[in-house]
Amino acid sequence: MCGREWVVEAHGCDPAALADLARLQALFLRLVEELSLRPVGEPLWHQFPSTGGITGIRLLAESHLACHTFPEYGSLCLNVFCCRPRPDWDFEGNLKREFAATVVRVQRIDRPYQAVSPQRRRGRRE
Repeated sequence: MCGREWVVEAHGCDPAALADLARLQALFLRLVEELSLRPVGEPLWHQFPSTGGITGIRLLAESHLACHTFPEYGSLCLNVFCCRPRPDWDFEGNLKREFAATVVRVQRIDRPYQAVSPQRRRGRRE
């Protein structure tokens, strides 16, 4: 059994979209709905007055959602961690559509909960 984590970087984004709290709240809602996630509380948001950048986090029964926007650089960083595998989500298409990102990099990490011995990795049983 393993969890799944996505580390996402979107660049070339529309600075106004990155400073739009309602747009980020909608992103979190879509992720929760479409990945069948289970929030355990309300999201926490902070908007920086000097740049308009936003940091948000939502605690999940599965783990967490977190984002950081940098309007001054046109970038959005997103982290989604689930304690059990989920199907891949179209981060690239959604971030290009909703934030006008020109480049989206997605790193998917499978997080095993126990170490696999070298013998088991080669297909042998101990």
